[in-house]
Amino acid sequence: MKKIIETVKNENDRMSTQALMQEIWDGIEEGCNDFEINACGQHDIGGSVWSKNGEDLNFYVTNPGQRVGSMGAKGTNIYVHGCAPADTGWLNSGAKIVVNGDSGDTTAHCAASGKIYIAGNVGTRSGALMKKDPKFQAPELWVLKSTGSFSFEFMGGGIAVVCGVGCENSPSVLGDRACVGMVGGVVFFRGSIKDISDDVFVLDLDEKDVEFLSSGLKDFLSEIDKVKYYKQLTDFSQWHKIVAKTYEERQKQNNISLKSFRTNIWMDEIGGSIFSDLISDDFVACDLVQTGESRLRVPKWKNYAYSAPCEYNCPIKIPTQKRFSLLRAGKIKEALNLVLDYSPFPASVCGQVCPNLCLNNCSRVKVDEPMDVKMLGSLSKDIKMPKVEITHKEKIAIIGAGVGGISTAWQLALNGYEVEMFEQDEKIGGKLSQVIPEERLSREILDTELERVKNLGIKIHTSTKVTKELFNDIEKEFNAVVLAIGAHGAVVIPFEGYEHLIKGLNFLKETKKGKKYNLGEKVVVIGAGNAAMDVITEAYKQGAKEVTAIDIKEPSAFDKEIEYAKGLGAKIMWPCSTQSITKEGVYLKDGRFLPADSVIISVGDRPVYDFLNKKYLDEKSKIKINEFMQTDENSKVFAIGDALKAGLFTNAIADGKHCAENIMKYLQGEELTPVKDKKLIPQNRIKSEYYECYHQKCDNEENRCMSCGYCRDCGLCMQSCPQNAITRNEVNGKYEYVSDENKCIGCGICAGLCPCGIWELEDNI
Repeated sequence: MKKIIETVKNENDRMSTQALMQEIWDGIEEGCNDFEINACGQHDIGGSVWSKNGEDLNFYVTNPGQRVGSMGAKGTNIYVHGCAPADTGWLNSGAKIVVNGDSGDTTAHCAASGKIYIAGNVGTRSGALMKKDPKFQAPELWVLKSTGSFSFEFMGGGIAVVCGVGCENSPSVLGDRACVGMVGGVVFFRGSIKDISDDVFVLDLDEKDVEFLSSGLKDFLSEIDKVKYYKQLTDFSQWHKIVAKTYEERQKQNNISLKSFRTNIWMDEIGGSIFSDLISDDFVACDLVQTGESRLRVPKWKNYAYSAPCEYNCPIKIPTQKRFSLLRAGKIKEALNLVLDYSPFPASVCGQVCPNLCLNNCSRVKVDEPMDVKMLGSLSKDIKMPKVEITHKEKIAIIGAGVGGISTAWQLALNGYEVEMFEQDEKIGGKLSQVIPEERLSREILDTELERVKNLGIKIHTSTKVTKELFNDIEKEFNAVVLAIGAHGAVVIPFEGYEHLIKGLNFLKETKKGKKYNLGEKVVVIGAGNAAMDVITEAYKQGAKEVTAIDIKEPSAFDKEIEYAKGLGAKIMWPCSTQSITKEGVYLKDGRFLPADSVIISVGDRPVYDFLNKKYLDEKSKIKINEFMQTDENSKVFAIGDALKAGLFTNAIADGKHCAENIMKYLQGEELTPVKDKKLIPQNRIKSEYYECYHQKCDNEENRCMSCGYCRDCGLCMQSCPQNAITRNEVNGKYEYVSDENKCIGCGICAGLCPCGIWELEDNI
């Protein structure tokens, strides 16, 4: 659909630029893709616009003002009938701009992508600061005739083509002082030039240049309706190109130092310092670019000083980016073994039941999709552990062989300590074994990992309920004791008729052991947390036809658990406040009635402390501990996991690991340490461009990993340092990147381009 915009209704009624922009946006909203604009000097026509449907936008413009096509987006095509004033294609980001006449000063200024075709001359400083972003196609400026002075100054990238048509007698088709400060890109020109900058080389064309120009000229001349010049312009004997000298090549010039200039020229010319009448001159000169102590900023290589989002959000602090780094290096065994330093359950927890907070916060999400950490955890299932020898005389008792208790025992056993576990259930594994449905956790996977725990040499007493008497004996016999009892007391709210309730925890435990419940067809579950979702799953397996979960607040279960329950047919209602329960169903406080053959409550579980002396508990009947997980009552008794506070399996594993570390310090007489997280690496320090350019089509997860905060050893910092100040040092298989303060100028390029965010700039105080 085409829209025609007249910007002058009569000689006294000219549309403002703002009003014209609004007209264009309104047209786009209406579905217009073609615009014919009879302008009267309005600015910014065709810039920063894009279609709703992703189709190209076409602008046919007469008499535009400044900045036509400024910040033009990819998919925008602008055709100017006649000339255009200054700043055509300023900051062009992908648009095609065709001017069938001359274009004013600073044409293509700061252009970053797109193509600009000019059928005449361009003014002063055209092509200045053109640049190339590796993420996009390089910008191009094609000029049929010539440029004004100071063209292409400080050019950093892109391609310019100046054809010199009709300028055969001109002393310079690039004006005066072209290409000053040019550091990148290429300028093709036909004709004579003069007064060219010392920052560049003027070279003959090679075969690739001829091939590029032959093809590009066809498109250019076709767009400006000047195909007749093609034969003339393809006589490449008249063409040359300009490229920037490298930093090293520019250094070979005999540049005078600032100190020499000041001492030998300035002082002679003016007869002394400009402040000589006030102070004596010490003849110390500060160069414009400083090294050493005079730098404003200092780069620091901070490898692994920050946590990656995956590691930071994992309660266990598993360095997933390090595992992928090992895989990239071909060290598969080391990568799969690494996780066992942190958790005995990489396949069961990380690979199956964990909500994977690491995935949800993965930096890769901003590029495409998170890393497959679940797969990585599952691959460690069959890793065999070497036989561990007991090297310490101290003995540790752990009460409870759930996830937290096993995690503690695992760490202590790996470090050569004798460990005994006391578990009241006939199986170890806690709620992993007792309540998690097969749909969420494969029995085979769990059994494999529990067998690995048993083979570590830990003494395990199952079907052993710890009484007050037994606990007193354990306190006396063992050098340290861990309370890892979990939370196995189902919470029941005393609603009217609560005696009709089935306890969710008991329900899950008993059905897991094979008990069959006669629930009837309609079941109401009070609670909508993760455990309640497991109850829903099991209720359907027990024959229920209709299951409804209710809660007083928004469900706390993870999204994937809710979606699974809904996929079975479950309804989830909130807010719902229960009034009473009868044999017929549930009455809510708002008057609603939910018919039910069975009502199951699953609103949480609490630990059972019946074997503990009350001195261990506070006024709220919770175990009193310090920041090191030691109980206040007895420094050799520690407590972890759900015995203290309800949490995820990963929280229990993390508690176990940290508790084990403090127990070992306690037994060796060392200072204990509280849990302390590393800082999360700022997301803006991770540069996705590197991965998009080099690894976007790679199927290997290890190559997709953005290695946040962990050096990828890509060498980009070393290759890009303008001072060659960075070197890579390697000792005993370990490497580091070092910046030489005598060469470094603190420019920050290393920190700016490091894809992993390793380099950090600090103020030089």
